[in-house]
Amino acid sequence: MNLPGHKLRWFVGAILAIIILAVAALWFIPDFGGSVKGNRLLRVKASPSYSTDAFTNHPPQKPFSVADMWDWVEKSFSGDEVRVPPAPLPVLTPSATLFHNPVASGLRAIWLGHASVLLEIDGVRILTDPVLSRRASPFSFMGPLRYHPAPIALHNLPKIHAVVISHDHYDHLDMAVIKHLARQGTRFFVPLGIGAHLERWGVSEKQTVELDWWQSAKVGPVVIYCTPSRHYSGRRGFDYNATLWSSWSLVGPRHKVFYSGDTGYADHFSRIGKKFGPFDLTLIKVGSYGDAWLDIHMDPEHAVQAHIDLKGQRMLPVHWATFNLAYHSWKEPIERTVVAARKNNVILLTPRLGEVVDTKNTLTGSFWWEEH
Repeated sequence: MNLPGHKLRWFVGAILAIIILAVAALWFIPDFGGSVKGNRLLRVKASPSYSTDAFTNHPPQKPFSVADMWDWVEKSFSGDEVRVPPAPLPVLTPSATLFHNPVASGLRAIWLGHASVLLEIDGVRILTDPVLSRRASPFSFMGPLRYHPAPIALHNLPKIHAVVISHDHYDHLDMAVIKHLARQGTRFFVPLGIGAHLERWGVSEKQTVELDWWQSAKVGPVVIYCTPSRHYSGRRGFDYNATLWSSWSLVGPRHKVFYSGDTGYADHFSRIGKKFGPFDLTLIKVGSYGDAWLDIHMDPEHAVQAHIDLKGQRMLPVHWATFNLAYHSWKEPIERTVVAARKNNVILLTPRLGEVVDTKNTLTGSFWWEEH
């Protein structure tokens, strides 16, 4: 770059201003989270999944090429897919009395949108990746906007015994929810490194359980296993893969539930199925995929195969119908999932948002999305 003196000074000044603003944002906007350091960093570096200076997939994921990036940009700003529902989606609000007594069957699930599910398993209430805020973003004025209100408002959540977090992206880790539940004494089960974010948000160290893959801890009678996935992490702009990503296997005395988190399809599903299966219920990501992302984001057909690998009895598709995060239509994931499930004789649960799924009954849901 060969610029005249005054232009060079202006260019350097602009770059410095951007850097200063970025650093200031990280300092003053707590939603960005914290950085992994100290004893936490030592534990992170000791993980078999950590290589040189970051976590990595095994085998390493396919590099995202310039052609892939251009394809993503082109498809994101073109096409005739209906990416946002043209009419309000049906949202049910569970009765507050629902949680006065444990469910008789021992297993109940309420899909709150995207990857957030309120589970009751053998008397223990567990939330998966609870995101209830209006946007999946550190900013209130920009970022992916919810298609629908949360079926249960934050202040109306019942007592939550545990939260499991799959990774630190904004559509899976919501600071407002974490801070609210922390004040109520909820325990947080997170993959290695993510405790740094919770620490910055004032969550007590005693409430945070950081685990590597295949490690576990208990909440009541339920054993919570941190299990593998194939994805990536990053929240602060320059912390790519600084924290681990995971799926979760919840093993109670009577019931077992699997939650996939964000992931590509790989042999970890069959390994988990052999170790902990069969699962009474699987919560598996079916949306937010693209041709160039399938190494780390499953499409619906692979999601159904993952359920089969896990030896699942019933499958509840998640990670769709809440945020516009990909260039497919908003309901394509569930349409393709239904077809794949039929071909493979998979029992598919398709509840409306906020609808209670009790595994004691035979409710599989309706095709409610066809009305939109």
